[in-house]
Amino acid sequence: MDDKIQKFKQLVNESYNIVFFGGAGVSTESGIPDFRSKDGLYNQKYDYPPEEILSHTFFISNTEEFYKFYKDKMNALEYEPNITHIKLAELENKGKLKAVVTQNIDGLHQKAGSKTVYELHGSILRNYCMECNKFYNAEFIFNCSGVPKCDCGGIIKPDVVLYQEGLNDETIRNSVNAIANADLLIVAGTSLTVQPASSLIHYFRGKNLVLINRDSTPYDNIANLVINDSLGKVFKEL
Repeated sequence: MDDKIQKFKQLVNESYNIVFFGGAGVSTESGIPDFRSKDGLYNQKYDYPPEEILSHTFFISNTEEFYKFYKDKMNALEYEPNITHIKLAELENKGKLKAVVTQNIDGLHQKAGSKTVYELHGSILRNYCMECNKFYNAEFIFNCSGVPKCDCGGIIKPDVVLYQEGLNDETIRNSVNAIANADLLIVAGTSLTVQPASSLIHYFRGKNLVLINRDSTPYDNIANLVINDSLGKVFKEL
């Protein structure tokens, strides 16, 4: 494994247009639970399946129950960036990392100092009134009681992509452009099974693809380097 980490360090040192594509495994080392592991949200018991609660239909038809779950399980405000977030921000500051493409909604990349972050599934940090589109921060949402309401009386919706909703077109375009122009694509903390996000890997035309994940992925066979280990262990060596 040490040889693989040394190879990873070499690839980072030799690359000047790096893009990082990350999933839930990037944030689990900050203490944020993922969805699909044995202890993830999808394997916990609620009155409704989490997949149903986090759907557009459920949000519209059962908004109060949605917010009970959302406030209980999606609040990431007290979590801090881990070594992976921090090292990525350092690489961007040095001009080597051009973009972070993330499936996470916790805002920890920005909290660590990353500037160019494309959030495929939105962010808990942005919330908008469904009537007048007024912006509300996450503190307002998580600290209010019941269903968050705007000054105009409209219901406030988190700017996160729920099931049955499409991804933001501009975010997709920016992500595709960044990945297509990268010389090194680092894919980490994701099983690469969630569509359409995982399909973005097909746009990579660069020299080196590195996959870092505890478990194998469907794309291991096309990668130049596969590291099945903790992201923290790998990134602390950079």
